[in-house]
Amino acid sequence: MPLFCLHCLDNETDGAERRAATRATHLEWVASLGAACRMAGPLLSEDGKMVGSVFLIVAESASAARAINAEDPYTKAGVFGEVRINETRWAIGEGKPA
Repeated sequence: MPLFCLHCLDNETDGAERRAATRATHLEWVASLGAACRMAGPLLSEDGKMVGSVFLIVAESASAARAINAEDPYTKAGVFGEVRINETRWAIGEGKPA
């Protein structure tokens, strides 16, 4: 099944505040994805502040990956100002699927 990278940047107006208010619900949602979520974590600025999120998601298609993103509490709360979803292949690194 295809692997997709979701590169999500917070909106610059109030993304940080929306992120903080929605964080617990977002983390529960990510955990509920189970094996479909191969990796997830925050994107950090040079000074260590959260400025976005990155995910590696297994999905049947790009439209399925977009549907998964649409269910993210961060997406619903307007945390992200920009989301890019690209199919990718895991070529090298620990955790590579067999």
